[in-house]
Amino acid sequence: MIDVILFDFAGVLADFKKGSMAIADANGLNSDDVIKILSDTVYETGYILGKGSEISFLNAMREKTGIEGDNASLRHDIVSRFILRDWMIDLVKKLKSENLIVGILSDQTDWLDELNARFDFFKWFDHVFNSYHMGKGKRDAALFDDIARLLKTPPDRILFIDDDPGNIERARQKGWKTILYNDAESFQLEMDKLLSI
Repeated sequence: MIDVILFDFAGVLADFKKGSMAIADANGLNSDDVIKILSDTVYETGYILGKGSEISFLNAMREKTGIEGDNASLRHDIVSRFILRDWMIDLVKKLKSENLIVGILSDQTDWLDELNARFDFFKWFDHVFNSYHMGKGKRDAALFDDIARLLKTPPDRILFIDDDPGNIERARQKGWKTILYNDAESFQLEMDKLLSI
């Protein structure tokens, strides 16, 4: 029995890799390396937890990778290329119509609020949990206990969908049901198995 379904944002609800690919291509770098450096640096600078600045994050990214150009260009390359997956939003609407609680559980900065201002997608969700505002991210397993408490829901009645194996493992260790998102087809099969909707 599942009462709550929580979706990661970047990589599940939205495709974000085009920005990393563009940065990598323009600078002769490997896009997977750029994604890894971005993920680590946003934590290291504290920006993802609302404890560091966007400028310190962007400066650190450029120093680590040798990316050319200014911070405004780097920021634009990343933020402008987040593409919301319309079929995912359609799924969210369907789940809500089945009286399930749906939410976002994202390791994101204040860029998530900016993206919502552009795409207006928060309205489809009952909850939006963003590391930037919570001061705690998914790399801290205690976050999953915190979220279950906030939702007043037993862990085994929460389904979490993320494209990061580490996040999935930490959620699983806390008793949550999980789906590791790889692609649309395998995800749909997993959802059908769990929910039969």
